[in-house]
Amino acid sequence: MSRARIYMDWNATAPLLDEARAAILSALDCPGNPSSVHAEGRRARQMVEAARRSVASLCGTLPAHVTFTSGATEAANQVLTPDFRMGRTPLAIGRLYVSAVEHPAVMAGGRFSPDRITVLPVNGDGVIDLGQLDEALQAHDATSGLPMVAVMLANNESGVIQPVAEVAGSVRRAGGVLVVDAVQAAGRLALSIEALGADFLILSAHKLGGPKGVGALVSRGEMLMPAPLMRGGGQEKGHRSGTENPAGVAGFGAAADVATRDLEPRMAQVTALRDRLESGMRAAVPGLVIHGAAAARIGNTSLVTIPGLKSETLQIALDLEGIAVSSGSACASGKVGRSPVLDAMGVKGEEGALRLSLGPQTNEDEVERVVAAIGRIAARKREAGVAA
Repeated sequence: MSRARIYMDWNATAPLLDEARAAILSALDCPGNPSSVHAEGRRARQMVEAARRSVASLCGTLPAHVTFTSGATEAANQVLTPDFRMGRTPLAIGRLYVSAVEHPAVMAGGRFSPDRITVLPVNGDGVIDLGQLDEALQAHDATSGLPMVAVMLANNESGVIQPVAEVAGSVRRAGGVLVVDAVQAAGRLALSIEALGADFLILSAHKLGGPKGVGALVSRGEMLMPAPLMRGGGQEKGHRSGTENPAGVAGFGAAADVATRDLEPRMAQVTALRDRLESGMRAAVPGLVIHGAAAARIGNTSLVTIPGLKSETLQIALDLEGIAVSSGSACASGKVGRSPVLDAMGVKGEEGALRLSLGPQTNEDEVERVVAAIGRIAARKREAGVAA
């Protein structure tokens, strides 16, 4: 009898929650368009607005500050633009500053041209260099417009948590705008847009156990807003035209509700399992490296390198043993290659790194099976090397 597969790729996508599935099915039974004024349309609108309240609660803000999108990538492309408005007054953003470990959706710079994007270095643990950030902002050409800084709260590959509050202080002193990619942090860290000092947060439903294809751009207020990316019928207060996806949005709202429930004890349990996984791998594999281990990290993520063993080889071997893991970001259409995050951290060698990301459904038996499998694969590699 074959054993059940083990899923340790929660940072790529979380399994759909039962609560989200129920909300999606309920919304699918409603035929109305949320913009229609009849009873069916009003029911669809009620579903969308209930989800908006849930996502707002997740971020510690007001429902009016939540704009639904087709995902985090669209939200990034919406907010990363030189063209803003302060109320009805046009406001120019002169340059975008991003850390070297940002997600590709942010590194691409949205609607900024490449010559208006500055990439800021990180240290060996993948933490942004605050001194370099201050220097860059002090040298910013104010005549070109305001500076915008985009930084992730928790890295999707290493799990390293960025000092966003300190970044926010630098941005405020420079009179700039701060965009925070909270995709991996949501549901794993308590979120408050005010406490972070962010002007905007980027979110994705499927990282929380909601459906794929829906996300949100969350703003601190309603005065400072980017020029629309999607123009048309004026839905989402004109910030994002196009008929809302009630089923996806409802699933997002249900997942957001679950994410705020028992957050601390849930993540304490996940973190304990992650730590057990790492201690087991260290014991089983001599020389194993855990990237970002000296920095603050979200409790579900481990990014590891086994000297002499390529991460892609290890990933395939684990898949054959019934274990799903990743060798980096899952947002590059299945591409396999060198991780820009490792390059930014100054990691040398051709091995790459294996990302193991856990969730609330991960259990001790699964952790032990993964440790044993990695130990066996590494041992076979060593034996092959000796034989050669």
